[in-house]
Amino acid sequence: MELKPYQHKVIKDLEHFLSYTQKEATPAKAFNQYWEDKLGIPYTPQLDGSFTGMKPYKDNIPNALHIAIKVPTAGGKTFIACNAIHTINKHFYQGNAKAVVWLVPWSNLLQQTVKNLSDSNHPYREKLNSLFGNRVEVYEKDQLLQGANFNPTSVTEQLNIFVFNFSSLRINSRKKDDRKVFQENGALESFRNTIVDKDLVLPDTDETALINVIRSLNPIVIVDESHNAESDLSVEMLNNLNPSLVLDLTATPKENSNIISFVNALALKKESMVKLPVVVYNHHKKEEVITSALHLQRQLELLAIEEEKLTGKYIRPIVLFQAQSNIKGKNNTTFQKIKEQLIKIKIPEEQIKIKTSGIDELKGIDLMAKDCPVKYIITVNALKEGWDCPNAYILASLADKSSPVEVEQILGRVLRQPYVVKHKEALLNMSFVLTASAKFNETLDSIVKGLQESGFSKDDYYAEEAPEEELTPNEVLTQDLFAEEPKPDDYVKSDEDFDVEAIAFNPEEEVTLDTISQQNTLVSHITEKAKVEGQTFEQKVNDIEIDDTTSIFTDIMKTAPKVYKLDSQFKEVATTIKLPQFFKKVEEGELGEVSLFEELNSEDQYLNKVSLLDGFKLSNYSTQVTFDDISKEIYAVDFNEQKKTATAQKVSKRAKDILVDTILSKPKESQINQISSIIVSKLGDMTPISQQELQKYVSRVFDNLSSEQIRDIVDNDFIYVKKIRDKISELTNDYAKERFKVLIDSNKIIVKDNFEFPETLTFLNPSTTIGKSLYDREASMNNYEQNMIMEVASLENIVFWHRNLERGKGFALNGFSSNHYPDFILYTKKGNIILLETKGDVYDNDDSRNKNILGKTWAEKAGDNFKYFMVFETKQVENTYTARSVIEVLKGL
Repeated sequence: MELKPYQHKVIKDLEHFLSYTQKEATPAKAFNQYWEDKLGIPYTPQLDGSFTGMKPYKDNIPNALHIAIKVPTAGGKTFIACNAIHTINKHFYQGNAKAVVWLVPWSNLLQQTVKNLSDSNHPYREKLNSLFGNRVEVYEKDQLLQGANFNPTSVTEQLNIFVFNFSSLRINSRKKDDRKVFQENGALESFRNTIVDKDLVLPDTDETALINVIRSLNPIVIVDESHNAESDLSVEMLNNLNPSLVLDLTATPKENSNIISFVNALALKKESMVKLPVVVYNHHKKEEVITSALHLQRQLELLAIEEEKLTGKYIRPIVLFQAQSNIKGKNNTTFQKIKEQLIKIKIPEEQIKIKTSGIDELKGIDLMAKDCPVKYIITVNALKEGWDCPNAYILASLADKSSPVEVEQILGRVLRQPYVVKHKEALLNMSFVLTASAKFNETLDSIVKGLQESGFSKDDYYAEEAPEEELTPNEVLTQDLFAEEPKPDDYVKSDEDFDVEAIAFNPEEEVTLDTISQQNTLVSHITEKAKVEGQTFEQKVNDIEIDDTTSIFTDIMKTAPKVYKLDSQFKEVATTIKLPQFFKKVEEGELGEVSLFEELNSEDQYLNKVSLLDGFKLSNYSTQVTFDDISKEIYAVDFNEQKKTATAQKVSKRAKDILVDTILSKPKESQINQISSIIVSKLGDMTPISQQELQKYVSRVFDNLSSEQIRDIVDNDFIYVKKIRDKISELTNDYAKERFKVLIDSNKIIVKDNFEFPETLTFLNPSTTIGKSLYDREASMNNYEQNMIMEVASLENIVFWHRNLERGKGFALNGFSSNHYPDFILYTKKGNIILLETKGDVYDNDDSRNKNILGKTWAEKAGDNFKYFMVFETKQVENTYTARSVIEVLKGL
């Protein structure tokens, strides 16, 4: 089982974010800079109470990095977490043991998680074994308390996953069994003098208490369904674990979540992870709901049998009957009576199970097994989360007609797609909600809320209501004359009181796909309409491009993005313009793997820094890295933070001491290799330089380490990482720049038309309105940029101007370093296209000089109608202009 593309993106986002924790001194700085770079604008509160940029980091768990990933229901959170553990250990490794506390909110989810992570044949465990070399152990609370296969040696030599539910780690739990976590434990005596850090022991607890062992391991904490862990008690529980990093996984993050990555719901639809759209049909009576549910289940089952003949994939569609909740004076016997009524219509008892807070007839049953007979499950909200059955296709509500149907809690249970593939039969790719409510609008509100709480939207369902029954004039008169007074709640007809005789279904009758439509015309109508709507939905999904920029607004920032269109007066000419970019000619047989930026049907490769590093050998270069000023940097970090905010590299002193002692106990060569491995694991992606090459280089850098230097590197690794990363970046930049020059001069780098102006743009912070702008509004500018473009726009020969967006959203000059995004694109009446890069006088530096070289080279290669000008505010800089002198040049173009 491999990561889906959207899951892979989450892992890359995590890796990218963790690289910021190596550059910045605190989690807050890392998070805020990560989003500022991603959005191109810092967090800025406005006078009207609104804000631009991402809200700052919330320090929910002091002394730990606390981040969240937003994944819709059925998006594969557990599989993402398995891969995330490896990424965190690789890029956030701090010398502490590979300990993971995996928290879940419910016991049934705990059982499911333990089972899947422990089963060597399950894809989750297979992935963990692959990532951690088969050195993985999964523990439940009882195993840990008994010290079963759990000792100081095992916790330092393998990946250890401790699965708990939230309640079992709360210090004030009323359950005697839960309190054992905080009590003296002779079975863990061996941890007292080896692992337990006495400075970390909780007040009024013994050093051998399981909680103190876990605290000393400074674990990674995975919080599944983290929206259930926001109470003060839950935050105290997380703090008690003394985590190094907390990773929240949820479809509905709370307001104080530090989201670093999210999965667009559209990605799940495109990857066939979910059964959408949800088809909703509202009946007149609950007897009709049951009749439709039974016939629809039979039809889906027949289709599934045919599907299995073609694909070999077994599906047994299941109906979830949702009983009425909060019936006064009633108890759980109501569920039993519903079961009895279903048995009366000759449904075999083995096919019906009850799952409520008080009754669990599903325990120990594998609903996906081919020999499992279960087709009907009766519940209220007991399945709301932590329950996994892709075979559930139909949610049939047996609520009273006078009640709105509250399905939001369990709607997510019917969304998961069996085998996560698109099935040949359209009806097996969607899910169904059947109701009988007089308050249908409120029911639809509940469905929309259910979809949103699962990470989806109001566009993901289709609803229809049965037409009003036509009454004769005499029936209307009789109904009015003998209408009953509303009954008190205690006497409302409850959900077990339905008329068996009114249910037209014979489970013993033999039917085929050809005759099934004749059995129930209403179900035939529902399914035929569903096919049409499903086709429309699928076409819509295929036509929509996944727009993560918009999703940042809607899913993360909870605001509606503003869309700015091409100005109609410039649209005709703007849509004909294509801007050239650099491409590297590829000799026959040279093109290997094609990158995301390359045109698959082209023999020319879109140029980037990596493509210029062919032949680069790190081993050929100097290892002279200056570490002399590190003590000053450490002091500056401590001073600036006033020691109030923990650094992202926070590890217990005990853990660091153990690591240093372990390293120093080995021969000199092994010491260098181990300390080098710690640094290399935090360098991040330095493609195309291999990990092996990095290891050799860093080992050479640390060739003559003293014991004190080893301790200093362990204590302040993030500064050493930065120094070495900067040195390698400097070497690769110089090499790429020289290769660019050689390849340009030998015509092996060319320009090709590649960039077009999009019809719409979405950005966070618009500027004031200025004439001749290409779009309705343009992105924000500083004072110098705004003054500059106002003067440019006043020129008679300028047709339009555009504020170029950065960070992958606008036009890039791709060259020998990171992409350069010039500030403005101008178009003149003579058909000239001008790139204008404005620079404050303080930016006369190597970076500006390199950008100017790149821009001038681009203009020369692109042709006479293309120009690039770097414009300083007032400073005279060689081969550039000032704000005043450039105007004369622009007038002539």
